[in-house]
Amino acid sequence: MATIRLGKRTENRSPLIKEFVPLADLSDIVYGAWDPIPDDAYTAAKKAGVLEDRDVEPVADFLKSIKPMPAVFDNAYVTRIHGENVKKGKTKRDLAEQLRQDIRDFKSKNKLDRLVIVWCASTEIFIRPGPQHATIEQFEKAMDRNDDAIAPSMLYAYAALMEGVPFANGAPNLCVDTLAMQQLANQRALPISGKDFKTGQTWLKTVIAPALKARMLGLAGWYSTNILGNRDGEVLDDPASFKTKEESKLSVLHTILQPEVYPDLYKDFAHVVRINYYPPRGDNKEGWDNIDIVGWMNYPMQIKVNFLCRDSILAAPIVLDLALFSDFAYRAGMKGIQEWLSFYYKSPMAAPGLQPEHDLFIQQTKLKNTLRHLMGEDQITHLGLEYYA
Repeated sequence: MATIRLGKRTENRSPLIKEFVPLADLSDIVYGAWDPIPDDAYTAAKKAGVLEDRDVEPVADFLKSIKPMPAVFDNAYVTRIHGENVKKGKTKRDLAEQLRQDIRDFKSKNKLDRLVIVWCASTEIFIRPGPQHATIEQFEKAMDRNDDAIAPSMLYAYAALMEGVPFANGAPNLCVDTLAMQQLANQRALPISGKDFKTGQTWLKTVIAPALKARMLGLAGWYSTNILGNRDGEVLDDPASFKTKEESKLSVLHTILQPEVYPDLYKDFAHVVRINYYPPRGDNKEGWDNIDIVGWMNYPMQIKVNFLCRDSILAAPIVLDLALFSDFAYRAGMKGIQEWLSFYYKSPMAAPGLQPEHDLFIQQTKLKNTLRHLMGEDQITHLGLEYYA
């Protein structure tokens, strides 16, 4: 984690966040997982090929000890994955209860004080919020009748909150971002956050788009395409799962650029997003962006971005940060939507009727000011007039 400035610039107080905030110590963390594929963490790491042997082998015994619990998984929601390490139950309520038992057993077996669950699983098919997601009562009735609108990820969110565990959603699918789950989180005084880890192409969009807006440069169009060959790419090769991801990616530019406020600059700009599954690339995702911008006196210009990144290498630190901050928020008595964690998400959750903030730099300011507030430090506004009085 980065440093955080405290007080005036002349005070030269900039501790590391992990030294400023009482986060859980990494040596105290016990890792567990559910997965429809039964491979232990070592086998999964070797198959994924993200890390080189020099990084995996020294911790081989530790990774081999992490064996996934049978997952709640339904191929109807993620069509490109087939697994045999899967729970069975007559109803979705039965499956949720099995997850709750897993949570209790994991906590007891490892003698843990607290838990956090971060959803890192594959993108499910696109589901719109409906009456099944409006209240806890309606959600539970929908589970009992095996309603198609209740996806596996929602069962994990429900189980976590029922067991007093903070929940963070790293995928774009409808999950903890429903009125029912928000109601449950507030009732049980639990922090929740989401959704969709902001790691690669969209992360850069939330850097570049604010710069264009700050200089009042117009946008005619933004074409984005990705090639990746990992399991995420395979899942997103299914149109139903891609629709979920597309909705998340497309929302960013409109919110940042505000075409309704600046119609001369941003009205009707073209925004196209493509994801192509290309197995030879593996986890080394490549994103291409062509950005057609408009300058003074309507002169056209272009920006080209070719981002060769490693998907999991960018995502892993985000998972750890979210686990640590979610636990910290719980201990600080924070409940419900944690908008200050928007920094980590493509499609951040916000209170009903409130426009989410996508600008990366505003998100970072919000995160750091929240930490300052919780630790009794003054907010940083960057006004700076006191230096020139």
